[in-house]
Amino acid sequence: MSAPNLVNVSTITAKSVQANLGTTLTTEILANAGSSGKVFKVNNIIVANIDGSSAVNISVFITKSGGSPIAIASTISCPADATLVVVDKNTALYLEEGDNIEAGARENSDATITINYEELS
Repeated sequence: MSAPNLVNVSTITAKSVQANLGTTLTTEILANAGSSGKVFKVNNIIVANIDGSSAVNISVFITKSGGSPIAIASTISCPADATLVVVDKNTALYLEEGDNIEAGARENSDATITINYEELS
């Protein structure tokens, strides 16, 4: 099945996914299945450092269907008890069928990630 033509979208569903970040930098956070017939519009990606005393290094990647991870944020230091906006509405991304977003932190369990997106079909 192919992704929908954005001019003829019949359904837009708001979605959100959250996860704790571990030290595996390419942990899959959001995936658009290869046969979904949908496009995901990623409106924002927010990472929160939940460690009260130390900065944490954050990396976020997009992997196109069948490809290798490409960094959209690489080893960015997020101060203690702060947030990092990796993507906002002004820099939205589209995940086509088979694409995914992966992320990780240098320090285990020191950060969380939230991705707000629209599922277009």
